[in-house]
Amino acid sequence: MSSENTTAPAPATGPTSATSEDAPRATANRSTTPGSENFREYIGSNWAERPEIPPGARVQADYAAARRARVSELFPGQRLIIPAGRLKQRSNDTDYPFRAHSAFTHLTGWGSDAEPGSVLVLEPHDGGHVATLYFRERAGRDSDEFYANPEIGEFWIGPRPSLAQVASDLDLPTRGIADVEAVLAAVDATTLVLREADRELTDRVDAARVVLAAEAGAEAGASVFDPEDHAEDDRLARDLSELRLVKDAYEVAELRSAIAATAAGFDDVVADLARIVTHPRGERIVEGVFNARARLDGNAVGYDTIAASGPHACILHWTRNDGPVVPGDLILIDAGVEVDSLYTADITRTLPIDGTFTETQRLVYETVREAADAAFAIVRPGIRFREIHAAAMAVIARRTAEWGLLPVTAEEALQADNQHHRRYMVHGTSHHLGLDVHDCAQARRDLYLDGELEPGMTFTIEPGLYFQPDDLTVPERFRGIGVRIEDNILVTADGAENLSIALPRTADDVETWVRNLTR
Repeated sequence: MSSENTTAPAPATGPTSATSEDAPRATANRSTTPGSENFREYIGSNWAERPEIPPGARVQADYAAARRARVSELFPGQRLIIPAGRLKQRSNDTDYPFRAHSAFTHLTGWGSDAEPGSVLVLEPHDGGHVATLYFRERAGRDSDEFYANPEIGEFWIGPRPSLAQVASDLDLPTRGIADVEAVLAAVDATTLVLREADRELTDRVDAARVVLAAEAGAEAGASVFDPEDHAEDDRLARDLSELRLVKDAYEVAELRSAIAATAAGFDDVVADLARIVTHPRGERIVEGVFNARARLDGNAVGYDTIAASGPHACILHWTRNDGPVVPGDLILIDAGVEVDSLYTADITRTLPIDGTFTETQRLVYETVREAADAAFAIVRPGIRFREIHAAAMAVIARRTAEWGLLPVTAEEALQADNQHHRRYMVHGTSHHLGLDVHDCAQARRDLYLDGELEPGMTFTIEPGLYFQPDDLTVPERFRGIGVRIEDNILVTADGAENLSIALPRTADDVETWVRNLTR
Protein backbone atom coordinates (compact mmCIF):
# COMPACT_ATOMS: atom_id res chain seq x y z
CA MET A 1 0.00 0.00 0.00
CA SER A 2 1.40 3.37 -1.00
CA SER A 3 1.57 5.83 1.87
CA GLU A 4 4.27 8.29 0.87
CA ASN A 5 1.92 10.56 -1.01
CA THR A 6 -1.27 10.16 0.99
CA THR A 7 -2.82 13.57 1.02
CA ALA A 8 -4.97 15.64 3.26
CA PRO A 9 -8.42 16.01 1.75
CA ALA A 10 -9.22 19.43 0.41
CA PRO A 11 -12.82 20.58 0.82
CA ALA A 12 -14.98 18.90 -1.80
CA THR A 13 -16.94 21.20 -4.06
CA GLY A 14 -19.39 18.73 -5.55
CA PRO A 15 -23.10 18.86 -4.77
CA THR A 16 -22.99 15.94 -2.31
CA SER A 17 -20.32 17.36 -0.02
CA ALA A 18 -20.84 16.65 3.66
CA THR A 19 -18.28 17.78 6.20
CA SER A 20 -18.85 14.74 8.40
CA GLU A 21 -17.87 12.51 5.46
CA ASP A 22 -14.44 14.07 4.85
CA ALA A 23 -11.51 11.73 5.39
CA PRO A 24 -10.95 11.79 9.17
CA ARG A 25 -7.23 11.10 9.24
CA ALA A 26 -5.70 13.96 7.28
CA THR A 27 -2.01 13.80 6.48
CA ALA A 28 -1.18 17.44 5.76
CA ASN A 29 2.22 17.03 7.41
CA ARG A 30 3.41 14.80 4.55
CA SER A 31 1.17 15.73 1.64
CA THR A 32 2.82 16.52 -1.66
CA THR A 33 -0.31 16.90 -3.75
CA PRO A 34 -0.26 20.25 -5.60
CA GLY A 35 -2.88 22.72 -4.45
CA SER A 36 -2.54 25.43 -7.06
CA GLU A 37 -5.48 26.56 -9.16
CA ASN A 38 -3.55 25.66 -12.29
CA PHE A 39 -3.19 22.08 -11.09
CA ARG A 40 -6.83 21.84 -10.05
CA GLU A 41 -7.93 23.12 -13.43
CA TYR A 42 -5.62 20.76 -15.30
CA ILE A 43 -6.44 17.57 -13.36
CA GLY A 44 -10.15 18.34 -13.58
CA SER A 45 -10.19 18.66 -17.37
CA ASN A 46 -10.14 16.40 -20.44
CA TRP A 47 -11.85 13.34 -18.99
CA ALA A 48 -14.04 11.10 -21.14
CA GLU A 49 -17.77 11.09 -20.51
CA ARG A 50 -18.96 8.34 -18.16
CA PRO A 51 -22.17 6.95 -19.62
CA GLU A 52 -25.00 6.31 -17.19
CA ILE A 53 -26.21 2.84 -18.13
CA PRO A 54 -28.20 1.49 -15.18
CA PRO A 55 -27.74 -2.29 -15.06
CA GLY A 56 -31.32 -3.13 -14.09
CA ALA A 57 -32.49 -4.43 -10.75
CA ARG A 58 -30.71 -7.38 -9.19
CA VAL A 59 -32.63 -10.55 -8.49
CA GLN A 60 -32.66 -9.79 -4.76
CA ALA A 61 -34.48 -6.46 -5.19
CA ASP A 62 -37.95 -8.00 -4.99
CA TYR A 63 -36.97 -10.05 -1.95
CA ALA A 64 -35.58 -6.97 -0.18
CA ALA A 65 -38.77 -5.05 -0.98
CA ALA A 66 -40.86 -7.84 0.57
CA ARG A 67 -38.72 -7.72 3.72
CA ARG A 68 -39.17 -3.95 3.97
CA ALA A 69 -42.93 -4.42 3.64
CA ARG A 70 -42.88 -6.77 6.63
CA VAL A 71 -40.92 -4.23 8.67
CA SER A 72 -43.44 -1.56 7.68
CA GLU A 73 -46.24 -3.71 9.06
CA LEU A 74 -44.39 -4.04 12.37
CA PHE A 75 -43.79 -0.30 12.80
CA PRO A 76 -46.77 1.60 11.38
CA GLY A 77 -46.42 5.39 11.45
CA GLN A 78 -42.82 5.34 12.67
CA ARG A 79 -39.76 6.70 10.88
CA LEU A 80 -37.06 4.01 10.79
CA ILE A 81 -33.36 4.78 10.29
CA ILE A 82 -31.19 1.79 9.40
CA PRO A 83 -27.53 2.75 8.79
CA ALA A 84 -24.99 0.62 6.95
CA GLY A 85 -22.23 1.69 9.33
CA ARG A 86 -18.90 3.38 8.73
CA LEU A 87 -15.33 2.38 8.09
CA LYS A 88 -13.53 1.09 11.18
CA GLN A 89 -9.96 2.14 11.82
CA ARG A 90 -7.34 -0.60 11.88
CA SER A 91 -4.32 1.59 12.53
CA ASN A 92 -3.47 5.23 11.83
CA ASP A 93 -4.83 5.90 8.32
CA THR A 94 -5.71 2.32 7.39
CA ASP A 95 -9.15 0.80 7.82
CA TYR A 96 -10.64 -2.67 8.01
CA PRO A 97 -12.45 -3.77 4.85
CA PHE A 98 -15.96 -2.36 5.01
CA ARG A 99 -18.90 -4.66 5.63
CA ALA A 100 -22.37 -3.20 5.94
CA HIS A 101 -24.54 -4.06 8.95
CA SER A 102 -26.48 -7.24 8.25
CA ALA A 103 -29.90 -5.64 8.82
CA PHE A 104 -29.06 -2.93 6.28
CA THR A 105 -27.98 -5.57 3.75
CA HIS A 106 -31.09 -7.64 4.42
CA LEU A 107 -33.42 -4.71 3.74
CA THR A 108 -31.61 -3.25 0.74
CA GLY A 109 -29.98 -6.21 -1.00
CA TRP A 110 -26.72 -4.24 -1.13
CA GLY A 111 -23.87 -6.65 -0.41
CA SER A 112 -20.11 -6.44 -0.66
CA ASP A 113 -20.24 -3.31 -2.85
CA ALA A 114 -22.26 -1.25 -0.34
CA GLU A 115 -20.94 2.23 0.36
CA PRO A 116 -19.72 3.13 3.88
CA GLY A 117 -21.89 5.68 5.65
CA SER A 118 -25.04 4.77 3.71
CA VAL A 119 -28.39 5.07 5.45
CA LEU A 120 -31.75 3.44 4.66
CA VAL A 121 -34.73 5.48 5.84
CA LEU A 122 -38.32 4.20 5.93
CA GLU A 123 -40.56 7.25 6.06
CA PRO A 124 -44.24 6.79 7.05
CA HIS A 125 -46.59 7.48 4.15
CA ASP A 126 -50.23 6.59 3.42
CA GLY A 127 -50.41 3.81 5.98
CA GLY A 128 -47.09 2.33 4.95
CA HIS A 129 -43.57 3.55 4.34
CA VAL A 130 -41.51 5.04 1.54
CA ALA A 131 -37.95 3.72 1.49
CA THR A 132 -35.04 5.97 0.50
CA LEU A 133 -31.37 5.03 0.37
CA TYR A 134 -28.92 7.83 1.18
CA PHE A 135 -25.25 7.47 0.30
CA ARG A 136 -22.28 9.52 -0.78
CA GLU A 137 -22.36 9.34 -4.55
CA ARG A 138 -19.26 9.67 -6.66
CA ALA A 139 -17.77 13.13 -7.02
CA GLY A 140 -17.50 14.91 -10.33
CA ARG A 141 -14.10 15.56 -11.86
CA ASP A 142 -14.79 19.26 -11.24
CA SER A 143 -14.23 18.63 -7.52
CA ASP A 144 -10.96 17.83 -5.80
CA GLU A 145 -12.40 14.88 -3.89
CA PHE A 146 -11.64 12.34 -6.59
CA TYR A 147 -7.86 12.87 -6.41
CA ALA A 148 -7.26 14.49 -2.99
CA ASN A 149 -9.32 12.37 -0.58
CA PRO A 150 -7.53 9.09 0.23
CA GLU A 151 -10.52 7.62 2.03
CA ILE A 152 -13.14 8.01 -0.69
CA GLY A 153 -11.40 9.53 -3.71
CA GLU A 154 -11.60 7.67 -7.00
CA PHE A 155 -7.83 7.88 -7.59
CA TRP A 156 -7.32 6.07 -4.27
CA ILE A 157 -10.08 3.45 -3.99
CA GLY A 158 -11.58 3.30 -7.48
CA PRO A 159 -14.85 4.67 -8.85
CA ARG A 160 -17.91 4.86 -6.65
CA PRO A 161 -21.42 4.43 -8.04
CA SER A 162 -23.84 7.17 -8.98
CA LEU A 163 -27.29 7.65 -7.48
CA ALA A 164 -28.90 6.48 -10.71
CA GLN A 165 -26.83 3.30 -10.85
CA VAL A 166 -27.69 2.23 -7.31
CA ALA A 167 -31.35 3.19 -7.70
CA SER A 168 -31.58 0.94 -10.75
CA ASP A 169 -29.51 -1.81 -9.19
CA LEU A 170 -31.53 -2.09 -5.98
CA ASP A 171 -34.85 -0.74 -7.27
CA LEU A 172 -34.78 1.85 -4.49
CA PRO A 173 -35.05 5.66 -4.55
CA THR A 174 -31.64 7.16 -3.77
CA ARG A 175 -30.43 10.56 -2.56
CA GLY A 176 -27.07 12.08 -1.75
CA ILE A 177 -25.76 11.65 1.79
CA ALA A 178 -26.01 15.38 2.47
CA ASP A 179 -29.80 15.06 2.21
CA VAL A 180 -29.92 12.82 5.27
CA GLU A 181 -29.53 16.05 7.27
CA ALA A 182 -33.21 16.74 6.58
CA VAL A 183 -34.10 13.35 8.07
CA LEU A 184 -32.12 14.10 11.22
CA ALA A 185 -33.74 17.52 11.47
CA ALA A 186 -37.16 15.83 11.42
CA VAL A 187 -36.46 13.39 14.27
CA ASP A 188 -39.55 13.13 16.47
CA ALA A 189 -40.94 10.85 19.16
CA THR A 190 -41.81 8.21 16.56
CA THR A 191 -38.32 8.00 15.03
CA LEU A 192 -36.35 4.81 15.65
CA VAL A 193 -32.72 4.07 14.81
CA LEU A 194 -30.74 0.85 14.62
CA ARG A 195 -28.37 1.94 17.36
CA GLU A 196 -25.44 -0.43 16.93
CA ALA A 197 -24.82 0.25 13.24
CA ASP A 198 -23.47 3.82 13.28
CA ARG A 199 -22.41 5.43 16.55
CA GLU A 200 -22.09 8.95 15.14
CA LEU A 201 -25.53 8.94 13.54
CA THR A 202 -27.10 7.39 16.65
CA ASP A 203 -25.57 10.13 18.80
CA ARG A 204 -27.16 12.74 16.55
CA VAL A 205 -30.57 11.07 16.83
CA ASP A 206 -30.19 10.94 20.61
CA ALA A 207 -29.21 14.62 20.72
CA ALA A 208 -32.31 15.53 18.74
CA ARG A 209 -34.43 13.51 21.16
CA VAL A 210 -32.98 15.39 24.12
CA VAL A 211 -33.93 18.71 22.52
CA LEU A 212 -37.37 17.38 21.64
CA ALA A 213 -37.96 16.15 25.18
CA ALA A 214 -36.84 19.48 26.66
CA GLU A 215 -39.13 21.42 24.34
CA ALA A 216 -42.08 19.16 25.11
CA GLY A 217 -41.41 19.41 28.83
CA ALA A 218 -41.29 23.21 28.69
CA GLU A 219 -44.68 23.31 27.01
CA ALA A 220 -46.45 20.63 29.01
CA GLY A 221 -44.62 20.83 32.32
CA ALA A 222 -43.25 17.33 31.90
CA SER A 223 -41.31 15.44 29.27
CA VAL A 224 -43.44 13.55 26.78
CA PHE A 225 -40.84 10.78 26.60
CA ASP A 226 -37.55 9.86 28.19
CA PRO A 227 -34.72 10.42 25.70
CA GLU A 228 -32.61 7.89 27.64
CA ASP A 229 -35.21 5.17 27.11
CA HIS A 230 -34.10 3.16 24.08
CA ALA A 231 -36.63 0.34 24.41
CA GLU A 232 -38.23 1.07 21.06
CA ASP A 233 -34.85 1.21 19.32
CA ASP A 234 -34.06 -2.13 20.93
CA ARG A 235 -37.34 -3.52 19.64
CA LEU A 236 -36.36 -2.44 16.13
CA ALA A 237 -33.04 -4.29 16.41
CA ARG A 238 -34.79 -7.35 17.82
CA ASP A 239 -37.47 -7.44 15.13
CA LEU A 240 -34.94 -6.96 12.33
CA SER A 241 -32.99 -9.88 13.77
CA GLU A 242 -36.09 -12.07 14.05
CA LEU A 243 -37.03 -11.21 10.48
CA ARG A 244 -34.07 -13.35 9.38
CA LEU A 245 -35.08 -16.49 11.29
CA VAL A 246 -36.82 -17.90 8.20
CA LYS A 247 -34.91 -17.52 4.94
CA ASP A 248 -36.53 -16.82 1.59
CA ALA A 249 -35.60 -18.60 -1.65
CA TYR A 250 -32.91 -16.06 -2.53
CA GLU A 251 -31.21 -16.45 0.85
CA VAL A 252 -31.20 -20.24 0.63
CA ALA A 253 -29.66 -20.07 -2.84
CA GLU A 254 -26.91 -17.74 -1.56
CA LEU A 255 -26.18 -20.08 1.33
CA ARG A 256 -25.87 -22.95 -1.11
CA SER A 257 -23.31 -20.94 -3.06
CA ALA A 258 -21.37 -20.11 0.11
CA ILE A 259 -21.36 -23.77 1.14
CA ALA A 260 -20.17 -24.92 -2.28
CA ALA A 261 -17.29 -22.42 -2.16
CA THR A 262 -16.45 -23.55 1.36
CA ALA A 263 -16.35 -27.19 0.29
CA ALA A 264 -13.90 -26.21 -2.46
CA GLY A 265 -11.79 -24.45 0.16
CA PHE A 266 -11.62 -27.60 2.28
CA ASP A 267 -10.52 -29.57 -0.77
CA ASP A 268 -7.81 -26.98 -1.39
CA VAL A 269 -6.49 -27.38 2.14
CA VAL A 270 -6.48 -31.18 2.04
CA ALA A 271 -4.71 -31.16 -1.32
CA ASP A 272 -1.97 -28.95 0.14
CA LEU A 273 -1.33 -30.99 3.30
CA ALA A 274 2.06 -32.19 2.01
CA ARG A 275 3.31 -28.60 2.01
CA ILE A 276 1.43 -27.66 5.17
CA VAL A 277 3.15 -30.28 7.34
CA THR A 278 6.62 -29.03 6.36
CA HIS A 279 6.22 -25.55 7.84
CA PRO A 280 6.65 -24.77 11.56
CA ARG A 281 3.48 -22.68 11.39
CA GLY A 282 1.49 -24.95 9.13
CA GLU A 283 -1.79 -23.77 10.64
CA ARG A 284 -1.10 -20.40 8.98
CA ILE A 285 -0.83 -22.11 5.62
CA VAL A 286 -4.18 -23.81 6.22
CA GLU A 287 -5.69 -20.43 6.96
CA GLY A 288 -4.08 -18.83 3.93
CA VAL A 289 -5.11 -21.57 1.49
CA PHE A 290 -8.72 -21.39 2.64
CA ASN A 291 -8.77 -17.60 2.61
CA ALA A 292 -7.52 -17.64 -0.98
CA ARG A 293 -10.56 -19.69 -1.97
CA ALA A 294 -12.82 -17.28 -0.08
CA ARG A 295 -11.44 -14.35 -2.07
CA LEU A 296 -11.63 -16.24 -5.36
CA ASP A 297 -15.18 -17.52 -5.01
CA GLY A 298 -16.67 -14.96 -2.64
CA ASN A 299 -16.11 -11.73 -0.78
CA ALA A 300 -14.06 -12.93 2.18
CA VAL A 301 -14.21 -15.42 5.02
CA GLY A 302 -17.36 -15.16 7.08
CA TYR A 303 -15.32 -15.27 10.31
CA ASP A 304 -11.73 -15.89 11.32
CA THR A 305 -10.73 -19.36 10.20
CA ILE A 306 -9.98 -21.88 12.95
CA ALA A 307 -7.07 -24.11 11.91
CA ALA A 308 -6.48 -26.05 15.11
CA SER A 309 -3.99 -28.89 14.92
CA GLY A 310 -3.20 -31.38 17.68
CA PRO A 311 -4.12 -30.09 21.16
CA HIS A 312 -5.09 -26.70 19.69
CA ALA A 313 -8.31 -28.45 18.59
CA CYS A 314 -9.34 -28.41 22.25
CA ILE A 315 -9.41 -24.60 22.19
CA LEU A 316 -12.86 -23.79 20.83
CA HIS A 317 -12.04 -20.50 19.12
CA TRP A 318 -8.39 -21.08 18.23
CA THR A 319 -7.72 -18.40 15.60
CA ARG A 320 -4.07 -17.66 16.36
CA ASN A 321 -3.22 -20.44 13.93
CA ASP A 322 0.52 -20.35 14.58
CA GLY A 323 1.26 -23.97 15.34
CA PRO A 324 2.66 -26.89 13.35
CA VAL A 325 0.51 -29.49 11.59
CA VAL A 326 2.05 -32.79 12.63
CA PRO A 327 1.38 -36.18 10.98
CA GLY A 328 -0.30 -38.51 13.46
CA ASP A 329 -2.37 -35.66 14.96
CA LEU A 330 -5.83 -34.46 14.01
CA ILE A 331 -6.54 -31.02 12.62
CA LEU A 332 -9.88 -29.32 13.26
CA ILE A 333 -10.75 -26.79 10.56
CA ASP A 334 -13.75 -24.50 11.17
CA ALA A 335 -14.19 -22.18 8.20
CA GLY A 336 -16.76 -20.51 5.98
CA VAL A 337 -16.79 -18.50 2.77
CA GLU A 338 -18.85 -15.31 2.74
CA VAL A 339 -20.14 -14.69 -0.79
CA ASP A 340 -20.67 -11.22 -2.28
CA SER A 341 -24.25 -11.07 -1.00
CA LEU A 342 -22.65 -11.42 2.48
CA TYR A 343 -24.27 -14.78 3.28
CA THR A 344 -21.79 -17.16 4.88
CA ALA A 345 -21.28 -20.86 5.37
CA ASP A 346 -19.96 -22.32 8.65
CA ILE A 347 -18.53 -25.82 8.34
CA THR A 348 -16.15 -27.86 10.48
CA ARG A 349 -14.29 -31.01 9.59
CA THR A 350 -11.69 -32.85 11.68
CA LEU A 351 -9.07 -34.71 9.69
CA PRO A 352 -6.26 -37.18 10.38
CA ILE A 353 -3.26 -35.32 9.05
CA ASP A 354 -1.52 -38.44 7.73
CA GLY A 355 -4.75 -39.89 6.34
CA THR A 356 -5.45 -42.50 9.03
CA PHE A 357 -7.23 -42.20 12.38
CA THR A 358 -5.70 -43.96 15.35
CA GLU A 359 -8.03 -46.28 17.23
CA THR A 360 -8.75 -43.65 19.89
CA GLN A 361 -9.09 -40.82 17.39
CA ARG A 362 -11.58 -42.88 15.39
CA LEU A 363 -13.55 -43.73 18.53
CA VAL A 364 -13.91 -40.06 19.46
CA TYR A 365 -14.61 -39.01 15.88
CA GLU A 366 -17.35 -41.56 15.29
CA THR A 367 -18.96 -40.67 18.62
CA VAL A 368 -19.17 -37.04 17.56
CA ARG A 369 -20.64 -38.10 14.22
CA GLU A 370 -23.16 -40.28 16.03
CA ALA A 371 -24.22 -37.24 18.08
CA ALA A 372 -24.51 -35.10 14.94
CA ASP A 373 -26.56 -37.76 13.15
CA ALA A 374 -28.87 -38.14 16.15
CA ALA A 375 -29.48 -34.39 16.18
CA PHE A 376 -30.11 -34.23 12.44
CA ALA A 377 -32.51 -37.19 12.58
CA ILE A 378 -35.07 -35.28 14.65
CA VAL A 379 -35.05 -32.03 12.64
CA ARG A 380 -38.46 -31.25 11.15
CA PRO A 381 -41.00 -28.43 11.34
CA GLY A 382 -42.69 -28.14 14.71
CA ILE A 383 -39.95 -29.38 17.03
CA ARG A 384 -38.24 -26.96 19.42
CA PHE A 385 -34.82 -25.68 18.48
CA ARG A 386 -33.50 -26.75 21.89
CA GLU A 387 -34.38 -30.40 21.14
CA ILE A 388 -31.53 -30.55 18.60
CA HIS A 389 -28.99 -29.91 21.35
CA ALA A 390 -30.68 -32.38 23.68
CA ALA A 391 -30.50 -35.16 21.08
CA ALA A 392 -26.77 -34.63 20.60
CA MET A 393 -26.11 -34.42 24.33
CA ALA A 394 -27.86 -37.73 24.97
CA VAL A 395 -25.22 -39.42 22.80
CA ILE A 396 -22.32 -37.51 24.35
CA ALA A 397 -23.48 -38.38 27.88
CA ARG A 398 -24.02 -42.04 27.04
CA ARG A 399 -20.65 -42.52 25.36
CA THR A 400 -18.56 -40.66 27.92
CA ALA A 401 -20.30 -42.66 30.67
CA GLU A 402 -19.50 -45.92 28.82
CA TRP A 403 -15.85 -44.88 28.68
CA GLY A 404 -15.85 -44.41 32.45
CA LEU A 405 -15.22 -40.67 32.30
CA LEU A 406 -18.22 -39.59 34.38
CA PRO A 407 -18.69 -39.91 38.16
CA VAL A 408 -22.40 -40.60 37.57
CA THR A 409 -24.55 -42.50 35.08
CA ALA A 410 -25.48 -40.97 31.76
CA GLU A 411 -29.05 -40.49 32.95
CA GLU A 412 -27.85 -38.69 36.06
CA ALA A 413 -25.42 -36.57 34.04
CA LEU A 414 -28.24 -35.37 31.79
CA GLN A 415 -30.15 -33.92 34.74
CA ALA A 416 -30.13 -30.12 34.67
CA ASP A 417 -28.28 -29.79 37.98
CA ASN A 418 -25.48 -32.17 36.95
CA GLN A 419 -24.30 -32.02 33.31
CA HIS A 420 -20.95 -33.71 33.99
CA HIS A 421 -20.57 -34.68 30.31
CA ARG A 422 -20.53 -31.01 29.35
CA ARG A 423 -16.98 -30.80 30.72
CA TYR A 424 -16.00 -32.24 27.35
CA MET A 425 -18.34 -30.06 25.24
CA VAL A 426 -19.17 -26.73 26.82
CA HIS A 427 -20.64 -25.10 23.69
CA GLY A 428 -24.09 -25.45 22.18
CA THR A 429 -24.94 -27.75 19.30
CA SER A 430 -26.65 -25.30 16.97
CA HIS A 431 -26.97 -21.66 15.98
CA HIS A 432 -28.86 -19.93 13.19
CA LEU A 433 -26.86 -19.13 10.06
CA GLY A 434 -27.24 -16.52 7.32
CA LEU A 435 -25.90 -13.01 6.85
CA ASP A 436 -24.15 -13.42 10.20
CA VAL A 437 -22.34 -16.60 11.10
CA HIS A 438 -24.33 -16.45 14.36
CA ASP A 439 -27.44 -15.08 12.70
CA CYS A 440 -30.54 -13.68 14.40
CA ALA A 441 -28.54 -13.16 17.59
CA GLN A 442 -30.91 -10.52 18.99
CA ALA A 443 -34.03 -12.64 18.58
CA ARG A 444 -36.05 -13.39 21.68
CA ARG A 445 -35.31 -16.65 23.46
CA ASP A 446 -38.85 -17.93 22.91
CA LEU A 447 -38.37 -17.55 19.16
CA TYR A 448 -34.77 -18.80 19.10
CA LEU A 449 -33.80 -21.47 21.62
CA ASP A 450 -37.40 -22.22 22.60
CA GLY A 451 -38.85 -21.52 19.16
CA GLU A 452 -40.47 -24.06 16.84
CA LEU A 453 -38.65 -24.95 13.65
CA GLU A 454 -40.20 -23.72 10.41
CA PRO A 455 -39.40 -24.50 6.78
CA GLY A 456 -36.72 -22.11 5.58
CA MET A 457 -34.79 -21.95 8.84
CA THR A 458 -31.05 -22.53 8.40
CA PHE A 459 -28.67 -23.41 11.19
CA THR A 460 -25.65 -25.48 12.15
CA ILE A 461 -25.42 -28.82 13.87
CA GLU A 462 -21.96 -29.04 15.45
CA PRO A 463 -21.37 -31.36 18.39
CA GLY A 464 -17.84 -31.98 19.55
CA LEU A 465 -15.64 -33.64 22.13
CA TYR A 466 -12.57 -31.91 23.53
CA PHE A 467 -10.19 -33.64 25.91
CA GLN A 468 -7.74 -31.07 27.22
CA PRO A 469 -4.08 -32.16 27.34
CA ASP A 470 -3.99 -31.73 31.14
CA ASP A 471 -7.41 -33.19 31.97
CA LEU A 472 -6.84 -35.86 34.64
CA THR A 473 -10.45 -37.09 34.39
CA VAL A 474 -9.70 -38.88 31.13
CA PRO A 475 -7.20 -41.62 30.27
CA GLU A 476 -3.97 -40.41 28.74
CA ARG A 477 -4.85 -41.80 25.30
CA PHE A 478 -7.72 -39.29 25.04
CA ARG A 479 -5.78 -36.23 26.15
CA GLY A 480 -5.12 -33.60 23.50
CA ILE A 481 -7.80 -34.92 21.12
CA GLY A 482 -10.40 -32.44 19.94
CA VAL A 483 -13.08 -33.29 17.38
CA ARG A 484 -15.94 -31.25 15.95
CA ILE A 485 -18.16 -32.02 12.97
CA GLU A 486 -20.31 -29.13 11.79
CA ASP A 487 -22.88 -29.10 9.02
CA ASN A 488 -25.28 -26.49 7.69
CA ILE A 489 -28.93 -27.51 7.82
CA LEU A 490 -32.07 -26.33 6.02
CA VAL A 491 -35.50 -27.13 7.46
CA THR A 492 -37.79 -28.36 4.70
CA ALA A 493 -41.56 -28.85 4.59
CA ASP A 494 -41.31 -32.43 5.89
CA GLY A 495 -37.85 -32.71 7.43
CA ALA A 496 -34.41 -31.31 6.78
CA GLU A 497 -31.61 -31.15 4.24
CA ASN A 498 -27.92 -31.25 5.11
CA LEU A 499 -26.63 -28.54 2.76
CA SER A 500 -22.98 -29.49 3.40
CA ILE A 501 -23.38 -33.24 2.93
CA ALA A 502 -20.99 -33.20 -0.05
CA LEU A 503 -18.05 -32.92 2.34
CA PRO A 504 -17.02 -36.34 3.71
CA ARG A 505 -18.31 -37.08 7.21
CA THR A 506 -17.73 -40.73 8.18
CA ALA A 507 -14.28 -41.72 9.42
CA ASP A 508 -13.83 -44.05 6.45
CA ASP A 509 -14.84 -41.37 3.94
CA VAL A 510 -12.62 -38.77 5.59
CA GLU A 511 -9.61 -41.09 5.39
CA THR A 512 -10.32 -41.75 1.70
CA TRP A 513 -10.72 -38.01 1.07
CA VAL A 514 -7.36 -37.17 2.64
CA ARG A 515 -5.51 -40.03 0.96
CA ASN A 516 -6.93 -39.32 -2.50
CA LEU A 517 -6.14 -35.59 -2.43
CA THR A 518 -2.66 -35.97 -0.92
CA ARG A 519 -1.29 -38.63 -3.27
